[in-house]
Amino acid sequence: MAKLIDGKKISQEIKDELKEKVAALKAEGKTGALAVIQVGEDPASSVYVRNKKNACAYIGIESLAYELPESTTEEELLKLIEELNEKEKVRGILVQLPLPSHICEDKVIQAISPEKDVDGFHPQSVGAMTIGEKGFLSCTPSGIIQLLKRSGVEIEGKHCVVIGRSNIVGKPMALLMLRENATVTIAHSRTKNLPELCKQADILIVAIGKPRFIGAEYVKEGAVVIDVGIHRDENNKLCGDVKFDEVEPITSAITPVPGGVGPMTIAMLMSNCVQSIEEEKR
Repeated sequence: MAKLIDGKKISQEIKDELKEKVAALKAEGKTGALAVIQVGEDPASSVYVRNKKNACAYIGIESLAYELPESTTEEELLKLIEELNEKEKVRGILVQLPLPSHICEDKVIQAISPEKDVDGFHPQSVGAMTIGEKGFLSCTPSGIIQLLKRSGVEIEGKHCVVIGRSNIVGKPMALLMLRENATVTIAHSRTKNLPELCKQADILIVAIGKPRFIGAEYVKEGAVVIDVGIHRDENNKLCGDVKFDEVEPITSAITPVPGGVGPMTIAMLMSNCVQSIEEEKR
């Protein structure tokens, strides 16, 4: 029977470790805050923002909430980011995506100081990750690395297929698996013979953004399957990119949705925030 990779349990372990680290940093006089900016009232974004604030409270770092109306202009948002870049107390800046259509997301991401880019989205952060230098790692991919390592899944020498090529998950995921000495193939919706390619994977990471897209015909017997997707189905139930009930029996390990990758994203965001406080210039 497949081992269920429990993201809730592993993320809690990480947050408990970070809580101890924050207490030790406070004893050294090192503190800091995470500034969370939300523009508009997208319901899913509101849930994510609330979870991030709760995680901050749990590990013991201050969170500053900036809840801006939908009508906020790009200029106003960039001015706020500029002010937060200058605030010594603010060690991390997070702008909740997606933004309203009249605001350019790339411009906003690039306005955040790389030293406070705890999402790991700034081009400088991405560049540092690409060449293996120190910097903030994109939270979901780094969370998946932790899921695999803490579940006892060996990465080195394994063939990993990443389905998806987004800047937030697919591309950084492939780079981090390379860093862990996996052999990596990146596939996507335009890949020919996708089932045959995926069936070669020892580790299959699915971030294709299509509900219940990946069935048993894509998965090799004994493979590890990581499902990054999260959707609501026709019955309003949460599901991933993988047909869990069909795929789970042939895997050696698999993440559920919910309770797999999702909790790890916030745990790694907290890890980046603590890293930022640790590296605070005094």
